Amino acid sequence: MARLNKTYLLAAATVGAALAIGFVMQNGGYLRSADRAPETGIVVSDITDTSSAAMPRLPVEAALAPDLDHGLDLLEPAAATDETDVEATPAVVAVQSEPQPDSLAAAPDCTVRLTAEPRAGAMVALSLRAPCYASEQVTIHHQGLMFTEFTGPEGQLAIDVPALAQKALFIAAFDNDDGATAIAEVPALPFYDRVALQWRGDSGLQLHAREFGADYFSEGHVWAAATGDMGRTAKGVGGFLTRLGNPDTLTPRMAEIYSFPAGAARKTGAVAVSVEAELTDANCGNAVEAQTLELRGEAGLQVHDLSLEMPDCDSVGDFLVLKNLIEDLKIASN
Repeated sequence: MARLNKTYLLAAATVGAALAIGFVMQNGGYLRSADRAPETGIVVSDITDTSSAAMPRLPVEAALAPDLDHGLDLLEPAAATDETDVEATPAVVAVQSEPQPDSLAAAPDCTVRLTAEPRAGAMVALSLRAPCYASEQVTIHHQGLMFTEFTGPEGQLAIDVPALAQKALFIAAFDNDDGATAIAEVPALPFYDRVALQWRGDSGLQLHAREFGADYFSEGHVWAAATGDMGRTAKGVGGFLTRLGNPDTLTPRMAEIYSFPAGAARKTGAVAVSVEAELTDANCGNAVEAQTLELRGEAGLQVHDLSLEMPDCDSVGDFLVLKNLIEDLKIASN
């Protein structure tokens, strides 16, 4: 009589899938628009000490990235047949296939999605969804304008941005060049004049607009601490300021944009737009580089580079007014 050897069957399966999208973007400077006017440099010829209030800081939102666990289950060995006294006969072992675990059957959807919708005031509402980029730095690009933000704990971001083109293209890019694009039509843009100031790091720069001869800190003085009243803008008697960017991102890019409804103005006069800088421990004695973007009437977008050597650290806390940098906005009643 023959004795059967015990038989074991070991089976394992693994399934994986990955999709990736990306595009290469230039990170070493400001994004250039192909259809705008050439850039020109500006030399600051006059600096005047003044004083103002400190800029508010934005909070940082942080959360842990999701932990995706893809395990591999092994099939248990099948039981061997019992010994028998009959003549040697091949043993039959039945193996039942087990279903694949859900974690292996469906990979996470990491697609980055960006939508853009026009809003009042020639603004565009951006909505970003990036489920695999929770609490990550993202850079928004638009017509040479660039600023950095953090996504939320679920990879979301919602923000309103002043349009700088009627057919407004926006790009959201992560540090690994993954991202998405969106386009919005902004028919109200020709009714607005816009001046933007953008910079990197802790430059201490601020954009100020004093409407129709307004004094500092009066109703017609529009800046980051008094961003304007949209009700006045709707009536054509005042503008508003938008501050973009999070200074606590890893490589912060910030921007401030002043908008005035020149095409629907109810007053005639001028708006004095100036750049001011707070002297801090971070910028004293250093060179500060920035850029202005100006959109006036039917003229195309004008871009100017700014380089300024800040005074030494003996005057930390002072504010500097950079004169002759931006021309006044000429407003005619309509």
